[in-house]
Amino acid sequence: MTDLARRSALALALAAGLAGTAHAAVPADRPWMDRSLSPDRRAELIVTAMTDDEKFRMIRADFGQKNDKAPHSPESLEGAGFVPSIPRLGLAALNETDAGLGVTRPGSDGLGAISLPAGLATAASFDPAVAHAGGRMIGGEARGKGYGVLLAGGVNLVRDPRNGRNFEYAGEDPVLAGTMAGAAVRGVQEQKVVATVKHFAINDLESGRNTLSADIDPVALRESDLLAFQLAIAKGDPGSVMSSYNKVNGTYAGEHDWLLNQVLKQEWGFKGWVMSDWGGVHSGAKAALAGLDQESAGEVFDKEVFFDKPLREAYAAGQFPKARLDDMVKRIMRSLFAHGVIDQPMKPTKVPYEADRIVARDALEAGAVLLRNQDALLPLARKGQSVVIIGGRADKGVLAGGGSSAVSDVAGDPVPGLEPKAWPGPVKYHASAPLTFMRKLGGKVSFDEGTDPAAAAKAAADADVAVVFVTKWAAESFDTPNLALPDGQDALVEAVAKANPKTVVVLETNGPVAMPWLDHVGAVMQAWYPGSGGGEAIARLLYGVSAPSGRLPLTWPKDESQLPRTTIAGAGLYSKEKPADNVDYNIEGADVGYRWFEKTKREPLFAFGYGLTYTSFAYSEFSVDKDASGHPVAHVTVKNTGKVAGADVPQIYVTAPGASTRRLAGWSKVSLKPGASQRVDIPLEPLALARYDDKAKRWQVAAGSYNVKLARSATDVATETSLTLPESFPTAKAP
Repeated sequence: MTDLARRSALALALAAGLAGTAHAAVPADRPWMDRSLSPDRRAELIVTAMTDDEKFRMIRADFGQKNDKAPHSPESLEGAGFVPSIPRLGLAALNETDAGLGVTRPGSDGLGAISLPAGLATAASFDPAVAHAGGRMIGGEARGKGYGVLLAGGVNLVRDPRNGRNFEYAGEDPVLAGTMAGAAVRGVQEQKVVATVKHFAINDLESGRNTLSADIDPVALRESDLLAFQLAIAKGDPGSVMSSYNKVNGTYAGEHDWLLNQVLKQEWGFKGWVMSDWGGVHSGAKAALAGLDQESAGEVFDKEVFFDKPLREAYAAGQFPKARLDDMVKRIMRSLFAHGVIDQPMKPTKVPYEADRIVARDALEAGAVLLRNQDALLPLARKGQSVVIIGGRADKGVLAGGGSSAVSDVAGDPVPGLEPKAWPGPVKYHASAPLTFMRKLGGKVSFDEGTDPAAAAKAAADADVAVVFVTKWAAESFDTPNLALPDGQDALVEAVAKANPKTVVVLETNGPVAMPWLDHVGAVMQAWYPGSGGGEAIARLLYGVSAPSGRLPLTWPKDESQLPRTTIAGAGLYSKEKPADNVDYNIEGADVGYRWFEKTKREPLFAFGYGLTYTSFAYSEFSVDKDASGHPVAHVTVKNTGKVAGADVPQIYVTAPGASTRRLAGWSKVSLKPGASQRVDIPLEPLALARYDDKAKRWQVAAGSYNVKLARSATDVATETSLTLPESFPTAKAP
């Protein structure tokens, strides 16, 4: 068991202990406050007691921040959303805040927050315990600042590495993404804060996101993006789901009866509420009858507040039934009861920022990916080696992604005033400078800003090793037109590498970038957007205090020509080009990422699941059988054959009878000391073995022989075997 897993187990035990404390006496006029009743019954009781005006007030959240379109309430904490209190019913105000990497608004303490590294970094850990610990951390900060809803739980698949919002998500594989997002949601909600799985569904590009139609065959959608949501919801039990901006096959997601009513609520049995994205509502009764339960900040972001006057008029005219209004409110109240928001009212508490920063640091250490390490250039020597750090503002801090998820660090922004200052900026850095921590760990460490390639090359020539930090900012609301690094950074790396072949490149990016200099440098580490503990984590990884153990949660293409769509219409910050009206996802369908590369016989630069470390591992005694319940389980003995401690991620890929592509069905993260070995059992996700039967409306594992591969990545297969399975009909289950 890893340290993070132990911490998570301890946190669960403490939460269980708290849940057993005595309940306060129940007021006779508020029976819904009886904690011995089920959340469903409590929600029924309070909805029965509500007036119509109170119900209509509950199904719309106002924008929490001061604006010129509506008066500001003193109950608002300046967050993303706000529902005022209803004192008659004993309901306190409900405040909502972004986002999946941390609390983005100061809240009741007036301070900043701690940011996790990018969601892709957490996904790259391939360790649900890391996601769970991160969720608990940001959920704890949200509650400490007075927020009852945290808009955390991004699970949209990475279909295109140029999508500006990829850094918020959990990769290209639905089983990995759903598992990791579900673990994070569980962590958030253990702090008595509602988490929000988003953006439902297939919001996989930002260009034209408010009007674009994502077109895809429903079965392919079920087996890709929707599978990620299905698993995240089953494993995390979120109190809320957020509908996406885009259309799906021509219908806005927030008006999509098939998505919201038929699939989410009826088939999956989701009991929480569906909130809109900010500016994602286009109708009143139409959206409500299609399954949308709450309009978010409509007075600021929508054409009108559709869930107020227009919906009231439909209600009065009998076009919107009382039963549906009650259901909308009941779903909201049920989640607030089920996840402790009402029973444990928000009371500002002291946030343990320094302890939280260590959680963020540990997450990056688990998720940074070592892509190249020629001649064991890394780890750097702690003594007797001179190092020059070049570029990336590494003397100040580490880069953050932009948009609604950008956290204002409690330590302040060490590089203020960067463009763009307007939305989706401002560009932010977290005050965790790699230079500071590398000087603590290493010997002679100097710094060059990297603004002059000739000067940087001279500094590199005078040092034993050069470490170049390169950055590429991405953000919500736009996609990047290409994979190239901006601002002449390729020329900087080339100049430094020519002067000193012992050059290490650290990437702070949204994901894959073009690396024309790859063969000329000694080592490359992907640090994603590193978060509030990023500088320390990078230093510890470079100097071998800890060993890299991340694996790529996405495929790293050689260039744009390898992608299903070589260009994105309207891509680029403040682009004047018209975005596409439709995006055809039937090109790849369910074969996203590594499966697209396998299907089209393309060789990526780095495969999904790839990652190096400072030691080596050997596999033996691989087998696959079924447990007592008939579920398939893989077994393998993993041995650390190197000289330092490290972690490995054996991965299991399965090809079903007649299928043309493999699917990730399971994995395990194993930490071992030098010479140690461990027998590992890896349960296989049944839905990764199944296809969706659209006529029967269920998943089906076909009877037959399945090819099962033990691999180090999607393309690096160690060994394989076969497993014969009978026909079965699996469902998504909680962990």
